[in-house]
Amino acid sequence: MENIPIFDPSEEIKKVARIKSMDEYWSLVEEAKKDYEGFWDRLAKEKIDWIKPYSKVLDDSNAPFYKWFIGGKLNVTVQCIDRHLQKRKNKAAIIWEGEPGDKRVITYLELYYEVNRFANLLKNRFGIKKGDRVVIYMPMIPEAAFAMLACARIGAIHSVVFGGFSAEALRDRIVDAQAKLVITADGAYRRGKPYLLKPVVDVALSKDCESVESVLVIRRNNEDISWHEGRDYDYNELIKNESGHCEPEIMDSEDPLFLLYTSGSTGKPKGVQHSQAGYILWAQLTMEWVFDIKEEDTYWCTADVGWITGHTYIVYGPLAAGATTMMYEGVPVYPDAGRWWRMIDEYKVNQFYTAPTAIRLLHKMGEDEPEKYDLRSLRILGTVGEPINPDAWMWYFNKVGGGKCPIVDTWWQTETGGHMISPLPGATPIKPGSATFPLPGIFAEIIDTEGNKKEPNEKGYLCITKPWPSMIRTIWNDPDRFVKSYFGTCKKDGKPVYFSGDGAIYDEDGYIWITGRMDDVINISGHRLGTAEIEAAIGHHPRVAECAVVGKPHEIKGESVFAFVVLKDDEGIADEVELTKEINEVITKDIGPLAKADEVAFVPGLPKTRSGKIMRRILRAIAKGEEIKQDTSTLEDPSVVEKIIQIVQK
Repeated sequence: MENIPIFDPSEEIKKVARIKSMDEYWSLVEEAKKDYEGFWDRLAKEKIDWIKPYSKVLDDSNAPFYKWFIGGKLNVTVQCIDRHLQKRKNKAAIIWEGEPGDKRVITYLELYYEVNRFANLLKNRFGIKKGDRVVIYMPMIPEAAFAMLACARIGAIHSVVFGGFSAEALRDRIVDAQAKLVITADGAYRRGKPYLLKPVVDVALSKDCESVESVLVIRRNNEDISWHEGRDYDYNELIKNESGHCEPEIMDSEDPLFLLYTSGSTGKPKGVQHSQAGYILWAQLTMEWVFDIKEEDTYWCTADVGWITGHTYIVYGPLAAGATTMMYEGVPVYPDAGRWWRMIDEYKVNQFYTAPTAIRLLHKMGEDEPEKYDLRSLRILGTVGEPINPDAWMWYFNKVGGGKCPIVDTWWQTETGGHMISPLPGATPIKPGSATFPLPGIFAEIIDTEGNKKEPNEKGYLCITKPWPSMIRTIWNDPDRFVKSYFGTCKKDGKPVYFSGDGAIYDEDGYIWITGRMDDVINISGHRLGTAEIEAAIGHHPRVAECAVVGKPHEIKGESVFAFVVLKDDEGIADEVELTKEINEVITKDIGPLAKADEVAFVPGLPKTRSGKIMRRILRAIAKGEEIKQDTSTLEDPSVVEKIIQIVQK
């Protein structure tokens, strides 16, 4: 952690920020330490429009099945829409742009009518009621948000499945949730071409989906699709007949709001269950603290609603905060690497939140592209999904943010509901690559399995040692798996605590550095090395755009390092041996000779899902020379797998 520059918040940002200094931050941290329930009680009363107040802040009598704001009644859509109508009815709630360039602006009043009509359609036509599960398999169009909010309006539990998932993955999620209705679209646009979603639904429902009674189809690009009589219905026709007012269902604080499936180590996806009040409280608070959202701001998160980032930071968080939130349908490099920067220029975006994978891609494809656009409206930049390497951070900071925008490098998970560790833009001195400090009220600690806090530069388990309102409540229909997955590894003061699955270290100043999944480790001669650490080191080589590292069985060392490296330029490699040597010199300098790569494959790209997640399981199979058994249909570019295999086998 030596020689890492520190970037202090600018005076300009500090003046207007909600939390203006580290003194203010530490004061909030101290408030939560001294009176934990009182801290959350104050915030819940300030931020939530309760239909009926709660009688108790926290019930921990059946840990780890914690309950918050006991007896409180609310409806999340009232929090996100109705309460804004007096002040903000003509303000843009959602600004949407399709990949072909079509545009829509939906005001808060229009959003109210769209959501209410949709809610009435679900109730009146399909008999959806409180507690029913509805699967949403949609592209990034406004109707995806309308569908989520319509479910919340009537108390149905939505389960959004990412529109890039295969029929088999969709079926697994439908069956596990026992969904009554599937909402989908005919198709959408990606990389300049239409693609179809409805046929995937047809395949998914072709067996073992007896719970599904109906399919509601939204026409996005008017593709020619098959219709199953008595099962499939045309949203665009039916919605015309519905009333623009639907009385909100009165929900208990702890009623389920949604399920979101995340990959499990066993291969069976886990249905992460989130509740109403605690989730929406933290979604709104983190919008205000981390993005410092203001009334006049235009905020853009580039995620997909199929992931937790899209739930919390495209739909629920921004709308609860009364913000203007942007949605974009397509990829960042269509028709060229300037697409996102052009949109920031056009819409005068103030907060921009994206993934390190996208940052590295745009850096590679258009290093100087941001300079062609006026990006001066940007005030805060954010990153999400994985640790960002310092080189990508510096390009993002200097070229996109003009050297003036703080970068909030957020650490959180599907299970946490919202940000856990992040810089605060007006307070935190930022170190590139560090998630910095836990947010006020969040007790994130790096410990060993018995709860002893780790010393600086000692890797440990990243745990949350106190419950928090937006935490996962259970795994749908599998409480035993919930306890085992999250509370079966670490204890503090003799009690099980939430283990995130990630490793981390403190530096000498107490900053937290995420080292990657504890199971994403390579055991070399008895030494466990995080893949993220090695990848960050390789990323320091000036020619490396991105890389992924996996372990390969080694008869002497147990495992060896196999690195898949994508170069910034396409000039070819004059000398692979020399370049491999240079990369290993960088690894040796940053980590030590133990971490050197035994094998380096220079590849045209990495196997990634459309959300940007690198499928390391595929790379492990390739490194071992095994047959690829994983489903590659969810990849952004499935053809890259065959290209990598050919390079490795040559």
